[in-house]
This record gives sequence, C-alpha cells and structure tokens, in this order.
Amino acid sequence: VKLGSFYSKTLHRNYQYKTYFPPGYTETDQRYPVLYLLHGRGHSMSNWSRGIPALDLLIKQDQLLPLLAIMPDMPSSKRANYYVDSKYSGSDYQPESVETAFFEDLLPHVDETYRTLEGRTHRFVGGYSMGGYGAIHYSLTHPHIFAGAFCLSPAIYNPLPPDGSSTRKFGAFGKGSLVFDEMVYQEHNYPSLLANFSQREQRLLLFIAAGKEETNSVELQHGLRVEARVLWDHMKCERWITSEFKEYDGGHDWVVWLPAFLDALQFLFTAQKTESLTKKEPIVIKTASASS
Repeated sequence: VKLGSFYSKTLHRNYQYKTYFPPGYTETDQRYPVLYLLHGRGHSMSNWSRGIPALDLLIKQDQLLPLLAIMPDMPSSKRANYYVDSKYSGSDYQPESVETAFFEDLLPHVDETYRTLEGRTHRFVGGYSMGGYGAIHYSLTHPHIFAGAFCLSPAIYNPLPPDGSSTRKFGAFGKGSLVFDEMVYQEHNYPSLLANFSQREQRLLLFIAAGKEETNSVELQHGLRVEARVLWDHMKCERWITSEFKEYDGGHDWVVWLPAFLDALQFLFTAQKTESLTKKEPIVIKTASASS
C-alpha cells in the first residue's frame, strides 16, 4: 500500500489517497480492475488498513481476481462530508465539492497513473458507515461509472435522519447558512435517485450488510440494521439491480465490517463472472436472505 496525492482543480488543494497494489503488479504490464474504498465519518483512508490484509489473502488464494484498490481521504466538513457536494456557505465548517472532485479529478488521475482496465465493468465502489452512504449514492447517481457497489452498515436514513445523526451537523446537506436542509438531503437520498437510475438501464451488482446490534434505542426505525433492510427492500424491486443482504453478529465496527467486506468482494466478483454487465437487458433479480 502506497500513499499518493495530486493537485485537485476542484478542491484547490492536494487530494490524498492510498493505493493497494496486487501481488506482481510491478513485474508485468497487466491491467487491473479498480475498487474504490470510502471511509466512514470521522475516519480517514488509513482505516481501510483493517481490510487490506484480507483482500491480499483472497487474491493470493485465487479466491478473488487481482485488483487495484484506491482509498481516498476526504477531510471536508470535519470528515462528515458524506461524499456529496456541499451547498453550505456558512463559516462553521469547511464545505467542499467532494463528489465533483471524486469524479472529475480522482478517477481520471487514477486511470492516467495506474494500469487500470477501461470501462464500468471493471470499476467498483464500496464503503462502511458514511462511506456506505457514499457507495450507494455514487453507484445510483453514476451507473455509467460503476458496475458494482457494497455498503456496510450504510448511514442511510429514509425519509430523514434522526436528530442526533451527523448528517444534520456538519453542513454536508446544508444550503446557504443552514447546516442541514431537508430538501437537499432528500434530493440526495436513494428513493429520489432510483427513477433516474432505472432510466439509464445499466446493470448494477449491490451488496448490503449490517450488524445485528446496530439499533437505535430512541428511534427504532432509524437503527442502521433496520435502515439497511429497508434499503434492500427497495433494491429488490429494481429490475436492473442484483442485490444481496446479510446480517452479522456485532455492532457498528470492524467486527461486522471485516467479514462483510470479504463476503462483499466475493459476491461482486463472482456475480460479475455470471452476469453480463454490458447488455442492456433487465437483470433477473437474485436475492439472498439475511444470515441466521
């Protein structure tokens, strides 16, 4: 794993990220699929170090095709940016056009710098917590970019987040002087994105996971375990999405995210072998019930 950076024209600053290279990368001229890994709120690109050894092991055991993994670092809005372009203009937090920088700066930089395979069928995105929100948002908003996504304990709330959620606090979904704007949040949320996604007629592989202990004692409907299942219920109804949902023992931490990460990788790259992701035909929906 190596640290990289480049100047982002969108952010007007250096954009940092880490890159995982598969075994043998420097010894051949082979090109590889790319997996983008999004960190959670308050975390950094370094938090994905918990998952990289498992990724390396799967590849070495031939359980996963060799790939590049890119781990972007995003400190905007006190690391609670939710990977969207903030419309907040107040002075309390540092709003940035995070989504624009990701697609217009980071992705071209990666394709120009590393030996990546071209096209959406070789590009995937995933994340945990806030990064899970980013993964579902990016895959539905930009289906021409990604063939598959996974979201582990995604910080997604429908229709609106509970009062204590960080989505309300740091300006990611703000507008003008308002730190949080309900309309802005709902415009970015997955129910609002699905209609446009379906019109694009692009196949998407999607893995969703949550911990059995991810509950909200005050607002039961907003526990992330419940919200993840509601998200899956929506995805099951989409003809262009092949989805799987699993629950794991544990809460909002790597006790859940590590085994879920392994299952997500195997789901995405196994399904990729059996699904034609280039033909414009609806997917025959395949779903897996939550584990016992």
